[in-house]
Amino acid sequence: MKYFFYGDECPHCHVMMPLVDKLIAEGVEITKLETWHHPENAKIFDQKDGGKCGGVPFFFNEETGKSICGEASEDEVRKWAS
Repeated sequence: MKYFFYGDECPHCHVMMPLVDKLIAEGVEITKLETWHHPENAKIFDQKDGGKCGGVPFFFNEETGKSICGEASEDEVRKWAS
């Protein structure tokens, strides 16, 4: 499973959201979880993050163990998702 953790008011998350939505539209399965206003999603974030990033945006690919902290290029996100 691939996760994109974000915060509603996070400007960096807003930069990444169109790319995440583009990948989803192309058939990439990414679960988007808002963490700032949803404590249950924040718990999942804490489990997946494990102290790696500490904030959003945070990408985590359960299948590969790869993660991305913060904003990233389209190429980086595509590599993370593959």
